[in-house]
Amino acid sequence: MKALDGIKILDFTHVQSGPTCTQLLAWFGADVIKVERPGVGDATRKQLIDVPGADSLYFTMLNHNKRSIELNSKNETGKQVLTRLIEECDVLVENFAPGALDRMGFTWERIQEINPRIIMASIKGFGPGKYEDCKVYENVAQCAGGSASTTGFRDGPPLVTGAQIGDSGTGLHLCLGIVTALFQREKSGRGQKVSCAMQDSVLNLARVKLRDQQRLDAGPLKEYSQFGEGVPFGEATPRAGNDSGGGQPGRILKCKGWEQDPNAYTYFIIQAAIWEKVCDVIGEPDWKTKEGYAKPPERLDKLNEIFSRIEQWTMTKTKFEVMDICNPHDIPVGPILSMKEISEDEGLFATGTMVKVDHPERGEYLSVGCPIKLSDSDVQVERSPLLGEHTREILESVLGYQGDELAQVIESGAVGDVK
Repeated sequence: MKALDGIKILDFTHVQSGPTCTQLLAWFGADVIKVERPGVGDATRKQLIDVPGADSLYFTMLNHNKRSIELNSKNETGKQVLTRLIEECDVLVENFAPGALDRMGFTWERIQEINPRIIMASIKGFGPGKYEDCKVYENVAQCAGGSASTTGFRDGPPLVTGAQIGDSGTGLHLCLGIVTALFQREKSGRGQKVSCAMQDSVLNLARVKLRDQQRLDAGPLKEYSQFGEGVPFGEATPRAGNDSGGGQPGRILKCKGWEQDPNAYTYFIIQAAIWEKVCDVIGEPDWKTKEGYAKPPERLDKLNEIFSRIEQWTMTKTKFEVMDICNPHDIPVGPILSMKEISEDEGLFATGTMVKVDHPERGEYLSVGCPIKLSDSDVQVERSPLLGEHTREILESVLGYQGDELAQVIESGAVGDVK
């Protein structure tokens, strides 16, 4: 049994934020019906094409385990089909521009009339306020949510992160909201609206920097490098390079081969509990008792010196040797893994975090599997659907169209070129 067996999702999402959410629901067993424009489909099907004539990796890696129906919601017959879909589904998920569903004639009030138990889940760039009608993309969300202003080095510009915390991060938040609303519906019998703003989701992921903003009122942030360098703090949380944000000093340090390999680095944390072990490993046993080094608060103004010495040691080892030496001593370290190294990691394939997927148009490709593991609901990653691949199947098995009624829908042009 799958965790979400029997739950039907009407997927009106596109690009990344919404599809991330609905893919998770599909992995957990929900029947996700992806609604796409006839002959066009999700815009990402044809973005960043690497195999001519096939759906892009951008699309395939965000739409596993779903069914696709082509539907023109502006066509009168298309509106009738959509109405039946709303009647049959438990959740409608959308990440249209603000007001798009209303313009189709499907306001929240109308949707509730059709199906009082349905949950309508929406992703927008900003919540209610002066920016609510603005269009938002991944990097805009990172900037508006406080991530970019606190990422990078103090003497450099703000930076966005390679992790898609705006799009995929919001999709994860929305997924939790949907499952929570489904749980509440079991008690109340009613559907409700669920919304996630991308700005809000990024801010939630950047909360430690909001923590530091408030700590500035009490004085300098002593775990930041600039404290040890004697650089005054300004009014806002500064960029802190690769300093640890958790109160335990940490840095990214060079390892053997860094001159040729841009990822020959490790992250090294000098947690208070293992300080003496660090001193032994790097060959500085005197630091265990030396005045100004023995206690954590005394070390805060010497972090540059301490990490420079640790780096002298890490530069004599590969990033994996650093891991092998430090882990038995409980010293927290982690290699900087490239995407190539991750894509070849047998352990990630063994757990299903990385998967190989066969596709009829593009052949085999690598993808991320479900990152959440349930002991009683195994996830099998199935390929993304071709455009309109399941149109007839959904019309017949989900909506009950048969015979002349089915033929009329197909002939109306509302559902594209039915296979």
